[in-house]
Amino acid sequence: MTLLHIIAATLIAGVLSTLAAALLSLHLLSRITKRLVSLSAGLLLGAASIDLLPEAIASGEDPEKLGWTLGLGFLGFFLLEKFAILRHGHHHEGDGHEHHQGHDRHEAGPEGLLILVGDSLHNFVDGVLIASAFLVDHRLGWMTALAVAAHEIPQEIGDYIVLINAGYSRQRAIVYNMISGLAAVIGGLAGWALLSAQHQLLPYLITLSAAAFIYVALADLVPDMHKQRQAAESFVQLGLIGLGVLAIMLAHRLVHPH
Repeated sequence: MTLLHIIAATLIAGVLSTLAAALLSLHLLSRITKRLVSLSAGLLLGAASIDLLPEAIASGEDPEKLGWTLGLGFLGFFLLEKFAILRHGHHHEGDGHEHHQGHDRHEAGPEGLLILVGDSLHNFVDGVLIASAFLVDHRLGWMTALAVAAHEIPQEIGDYIVLINAGYSRQRAIVYNMISGLAAVIGGLAGWALLSAQHQLLPYLITLSAAAFIYVALADLVPDMHKQRQAAESFVQLGLIGLGVLAIMLAHRLVHPH
């Protein structure tokens, strides 16, 4: 039963989020993307601080070892992103980010394959993290999948637009992105197989999940939000971050009423 939940959740986080991104790319792209970035930052921070880290600490593992895991996780994700293995981009031409004309075509022309490979590796890691949450608690797994999907949609919109500007047809861009999304399912299956045999690794993978969520929110999403400098937009962003955290808090109360 747990395996079925993992497959369903990774399909939603990996494949359906890609399809949703493609659909959103056709309508009100810039406005919706800005809003989704702010909301997903709140969801990621809320999931990490309210659910994942407390769950890891409650396992009884040495807090110092978990702290080292968190710190090394930040360093690891920094290195992965530095070497373009994890690509978190939300820009596209016409979004006000001051890119020169043809920027995306230049970026994706020689690196289109790297974008798809990097996305696949990123989705694989997401799948492993979702599986680790499900092996602790099904409801925690679904909340983790929700936070992942919320982040994936604005990221996939960026990748989708980059591929379109590089000369890919809409159909090819959607198909390739959905194929890369299937890596989340493979990661979920791999995580389930590994953690079912090595249950003691769960608290550390849960901590790595928290590290990933915090890193993406603070190192990727927040700087992207700072590019919008209007005071009114800043208040909207703050409200959406708070809404994301509140949503996780309410879901946590429903899962753990005491």
